[in-house]
Amino acid sequence: MLNEIFNACDTKMKSSVEHMLRDFKTLRTGKVTTSVLDNVKIDYYGTQTSLDQVGSIIAQDATTIVVNPWEKNLLADIESAISAANVGATPNNDGDQIKLFFPAMTVEQRQESAKKMKGMGENAKVSIRNDRKNSNDQIKKLEKDKEVTTDESKSAQDRIQKTTDKFITEIDSILRTKEAEILKV
Repeated sequence: MLNEIFNACDTKMKSSVEHMLRDFKTLRTGKVTTSVLDNVKIDYYGTQTSLDQVGSIIAQDATTIVVNPWEKNLLADIESAISAANVGATPNNDGDQIKLFFPAMTVEQRQESAKKMKGMGENAKVSIRNDRKNSNDQIKKLEKDKEVTTDESKSAQDRIQKTTDKFITEIDSILRTKEAEILKV
């Protein structure tokens, strides 16, 4: 019974860290990545479709992304979707493909990006603390229902706390690394 709680807690906490790392991909660092377009959707024959499903997206260099649609009649739709998404660059349509030229990040933009990253990290920590609370509540319920002893409950809650501490430490380490990457000129 307790092992199921430990495993579920561990899985939920891992998923919180993974979610934070996925969110980080939407942040802009010194080098532009194609993931800045991950949330851009276009109307593809009546269905909201991800940009990478209707064409190729390539980071040509540190400041340029090229979107090459598989159907040329989608160029205008893609261009307007990118403009609406406000990704930090104006799309340039040359009739065959769309190029996005991202300007070099200013110090203020880097600091703003680092601030957003810290907020994402804090959200992950809150999620982990909520997972800890839910797990401890389940353990306390088992103790109340006399399914585990008081000593077993205490040691189980200590184990949940150690798991929580491990994931919070991991998040702090990731945040330090990512902040150095963002602020590096």
